[in-house]
Amino acid sequence: MAELNDMYPTLLDIAKRKDPNGKVDKIAEMMTQTNEILLDMPFYEGNLETGHKSTIRTGLPSGTWRKLYGGVLPGKSTTTQVTDTCGMLENYAEIDKDLAELNGNAGAFRASEDRAFIEGMNQQMAETLIYGDTDANPERFLGLAPRYNALSTDETNIGFNVINGGGSDSDNTSLWLVVWGPDTAFGIYPKNSKAGLQHKDLGEQTKTLSDGSMYQVLRAHYQWKNGLVVKDWRYIVRIANLDKSNMDTAGEASDSSPNLINRMIDAIERIPNFGMGKAVFYGNRYAKSCLRKQLKNCAELNLEDVMGAGGIVRKELTFGGIPIRRVDQILNNESAVS
Repeated sequence: MAELNDMYPTLLDIAKRKDPNGKVDKIAEMMTQTNEILLDMPFYEGNLETGHKSTIRTGLPSGTWRKLYGGVLPGKSTTTQVTDTCGMLENYAEIDKDLAELNGNAGAFRASEDRAFIEGMNQQMAETLIYGDTDANPERFLGLAPRYNALSTDETNIGFNVINGGGSDSDNTSLWLVVWGPDTAFGIYPKNSKAGLQHKDLGEQTKTLSDGSMYQVLRAHYQWKNGLVVKDWRYIVRIANLDKSNMDTAGEASDSSPNLINRMIDAIERIPNFGMGKAVFYGNRYAKSCLRKQLKNCAELNLEDVMGAGGIVRKELTFGGIPIRRVDQILNNESAVS
């Protein structure tokens, strides 16, 4: 049976750390139930107030084959520094005080309303993890797709880890293979701040309308400071250009779906060393549906018992022992990557 836990701290791990009163914050618990990628993604405090600066090795020193009485020139490695920034996602929840008290349990009513705000922020965060583009939206953080946005046959270029799925129109989706770890890819929160979705109950306040009239509301504030560091691009692979229309035909007589199995094998062979972290495939429900229909043709694609949060065992789709998780924020209308 596979275990979801590993050595790297996820938001769920951070949430389980008790406060001074011995209570556990439930906000992150609700969050992880609706966003599978956060079950895997390790989070670390950034080394900057606005993000994280990484030092990346770009070249190795060369040795010298020395002959007798010959000299050896000293060598050195080369490095570069890359800065990844954090975005700050916020929202306010307001409920008319009298409405909240109608059922005699204002706390429960507010909790039910707050879940909608939490879910909305979850979806925005998952979307940004995949598609966040700081050139178009500088207030956000840089996601995966803008980094892996071109094909290349050069093994020293990040585009080498973008595999062509064959689609050419604008109804494409992608499968992602990510190896999470402190030296590969991880989430960050700003230096001297708190990890995860923060909640503050602002209590009862007076709200003034545009005409000057007022009424009492119960207000809550939500804030999430988050970013993504890709320290070594070789540990992420994008299988792009997967035509959604063709995937819909998987298992039918006129099957024109892409061979996801072969492409997933190619993705696995792009990874230098799986011992560097936790490997996970990510796709939306259409990609996972296509995979399940190809299940009977591949012994490496299996349903495996997985121990999740709270000791609950569930069936999970895996390929070669690597879990395949669902992220519905991965779109079906991606433009072809060329």
